[in-house]
Amino acid sequence: MKLWKLTTLLTASLLIFSGCVGSKPTPKQDAIVDDTLAIVQLTKNGTIPDMKSIALEWKSIKDSRVKGIYIYRLALDIDDASSNEYYDTVSNRYATHYLDTDIKPDSRYSYYFKTYSLNAQSLASKTTTISSLPIMQSVSWIHSVADMPRSAKIIWRPHSNQKVKAYLIQRRTLKADVWDDIAIVDGRLNVEFIDKKLKDKFTYKYRIKALTYDDITSKPSSEVTVVTKALPLEVRTITATTNLAKKIEIKWSKFKGNDFSYYNLYKSKNVDTGYKLLKKINNNFYVDLIENDASRFFYRVSIVDKDGLESKYKKISVMGTTLNKPLSPALVEAKLINGEVHIRWSKADPRAVTYTVSKRYNKSLFNESKEDFEGIKGSEFIDKEIFTDSEYYYMVYSVDKNYIKSEPSIEIVIKTNKNDTTLRQDNIEKTTETEITPVKDVNKDVIIINNDFN
Repeated sequence: MKLWKLTTLLTASLLIFSGCVGSKPTPKQDAIVDDTLAIVQLTKNGTIPDMKSIALEWKSIKDSRVKGIYIYRLALDIDDASSNEYYDTVSNRYATHYLDTDIKPDSRYSYYFKTYSLNAQSLASKTTTISSLPIMQSVSWIHSVADMPRSAKIIWRPHSNQKVKAYLIQRRTLKADVWDDIAIVDGRLNVEFIDKKLKDKFTYKYRIKALTYDDITSKPSSEVTVVTKALPLEVRTITATTNLAKKIEIKWSKFKGNDFSYYNLYKSKNVDTGYKLLKKINNNFYVDLIENDASRFFYRVSIVDKDGLESKYKKISVMGTTLNKPLSPALVEAKLINGEVHIRWSKADPRAVTYTVSKRYNKSLFNESKEDFEGIKGSEFIDKEIFTDSEYYYMVYSVDKNYIKSEPSIEIVIKTNKNDTTLRQDNIEKTTETEITPVKDVNKDVIIINNDFN
């Protein structure tokens, strides 16, 4: 872009609104050539090329007839260069410098000049060919740090050019052909960049371009490759118990690497969803204490390394359960013999080591009494505390070595009458009739009880 472009744009705007005419003089096709007019001569160091500009310097013009200088330029590396070589006008004969800013790097340009007076122009000066400087090289050394958790580190040597103000960081993946601009690092001496939020065990390529204060972008640096750190290996073997009372023991294969930090143990009631972190643990086993019997849970385990990376864990689950309740005993018979209730049952579960008989009855209209007879090792129970004109309800439970109690057996009810002389009167007149009635549990089959009292 030429230095006078801003002035030209301003002039064009004025023409639109006011209709005034005002511009720099330009060569006339039928101009008179005066070979006595002064000819432009460049100084000894009259050309100074840069990447995007070329500076020209000529000797002072003493000829008072000269009003200004026509500048002619030809871009030699552009195939469709215009045959009209006029380029710009310096409309002051006292000026001795010109800066051409419409320059492409690493390109050749030819210049020559003509002075002009009011009615004529001079002969052409000698033609000078100048090559602009090539694009600046990037940093001379770049290095990458790999195997970082979801990040990559790039370091480089500061650029030697004092005009460098910043660095443009570019990145691409192995599948991409286009480089993405991802960051600008300000400061020539600032030579480190850490890229974050990257994929695990993924390959990235990086390169750097230097940026100058005069908006020049260097060539790209050499490329470096970074592979981010992989996640820890998955836990492949997990076991959980199904036969322990009120607890589940979970074990899994031990991590053997040096980068281990801890395990995450997850727990859910469903096999596919709802997993929540139960415990962060350093050992490869855990005992989950659970209050309820026959409870079922699912477990998953992950490995977390020293950088906080967690292994995948959503594919492998294990089910654990607490020990079921033992089976309820099967009632065989219930008899009222000589004022005593005799109840017998059969062993329905080999886990049963003792039995508990639960008894309830009404002492009065508003006072119900309950009693549990625990630690019974046989398969028979005799209740001697029986009174006339009463109702007694009995249920039997199996109890295993872990003190887990089964669901109750079917409930039986024994009704006594006032006149039974074998019973305690409890201040009630004796009767001779007694009755034993099994009570049906809607969830169980009815057990037939022998009601032979003789």
